[in-house]
Amino acid sequence: MINIALGGALLALAIGATGAQAAETAICYNCPPEWADWAGQIKAIKQATGVVVPPDDKNSGQALAAIAAEKANPVADVTYLGVTFGIQAAKQGLVQPYKPAHWDDIPAGLKDPDGKWFAIHSGTMGFMVNVAALHGKPVPKSWADLLKPEYKGMIGYLDPASAFVGYVGAVAVNRALGGTLDNFTPAIDWFKKLQANQPIVPKQTAYARVLSGEIPILLDYDFDAYRAKYSDGANVAFVIPAEGTITVPYVMAMVANAPDPANAHKVLDFVLSDKGQALWANAYLRPVRASAISPEAQKKFLPASDYARAGTVDYQKMADVERAFSDRYAKEVH
Repeated sequence: MINIALGGALLALAIGATGAQAAETAICYNCPPEWADWAGQIKAIKQATGVVVPPDDKNSGQALAAIAAEKANPVADVTYLGVTFGIQAAKQGLVQPYKPAHWDDIPAGLKDPDGKWFAIHSGTMGFMVNVAALHGKPVPKSWADLLKPEYKGMIGYLDPASAFVGYVGAVAVNRALGGTLDNFTPAIDWFKKLQANQPIVPKQTAYARVLSGEIPILLDYDFDAYRAKYSDGANVAFVIPAEGTITVPYVMAMVANAPDPANAHKVLDFVLSDKGQALWANAYLRPVRASAISPEAQKKFLPASDYARAGTVDYQKMADVERAFSDRYAKEVH
């Protein structure tokens, strides 16, 4: 009898604890602990708000598909997505408006006007350069520099016909050289000229190949270069090209008819708070609120004057024209 009573008490305690935890949980789709220090962010959210955010390893496409499948009975409260997926979620009615604290600090091009999605951090396309692997050659400063014969065999970029980061590079050089999302001729012409330098064009991520020196110069995001420099101790520089580039944001949104809207609000407010934004900065991503970067983290980024050369584009249109660009690149550059 004693054992039964004790068991019942323990069961009641377990149920009570589970109920209390459930009441303070916000389900986030695509919050993987190994990416962008979501592990640290999740821990900080719990410490600051009491809300538990279980880690979730979905990618943007999987998260969007799950939210769509669950539309009639939503499971997730919030989601984290690449910007084009955020736009798609809004168009499909899968997310609802919410303007979190610090909404006004987010640049107009990095948020849905109604609050259906908003950027929390971003990556800026540029040159990730293994300085030692240049063997004394100057660090290139512009898209034009990469066409110089002295860099023959030293330049890499992911295939823009198959890899999103490669496509981001194509959109960046195209915009920098006067093209638009309706006219990719400047980018196509640049890639054609670059072929004389025998570029290395992998299909998959080439981070390790830059660190080894196999690819001295890679078109890549700033956060990869900073990670190489500050976490891996490599002699790597990041260059924002003189002619300009683009920044690609990652966004968050509140799921339509979220089961726990109050906790969803707490999470979305926190990721834009001074502390939340500083955590992104310490993971080498560019927080959307530049003012929230700690002095220590700020030292690891290039100056704001360099980032002024990084612009935004119509991300929905960027997604819409990707197939046409890929087809043209495959036909004219390969």
